[in-house]
Amino acid sequence: QVQLVESGGGLVQAGGSLRLSCAASGLTMRNYVTAWFRQAPGKEREFVGGINRSGSSTRYAESVKGRFTISRDNAKDTVYLQMNSLKPEDTAVYYCAADRLMAVVLSVPNSYDDWGQGTQVTVSS
Repeated sequence: QVQLVESGGGLVQAGGSLRLSCAASGLTMRNYVTAWFRQAPGKEREFVGGINRSGSSTRYAESVKGRFTISRDNAKDTVYLQMNSLKPEDTAVYYCAADRLMAVVLSVPNSYDDWGQGTQVTVSS
């Protein structure tokens, strides 16, 4: 059974940092394109960024470019989202998503087959 588990969320002041982790079980992470999405209350789920299978290529939403970094450790079947210079507007539930067939990182949520349960990130002003 494929399972993605996010961790690392919490409450942080504006300007602070958090690192989220997405740990996989039931799948070999190196075979999956992986992305992070987020969803704030009353808003649609939005693409944050993604990483290809080898970790050699990443893609980010404009709103987080230069502040967030995605990396992966395929030996640990884990993908990370390092978030720096956090802003109140970054407050959301953050989800990890993965897809085995995807060729490149896509920004559309429906493109991904496997999802984690999400972790809450709250940035106070």
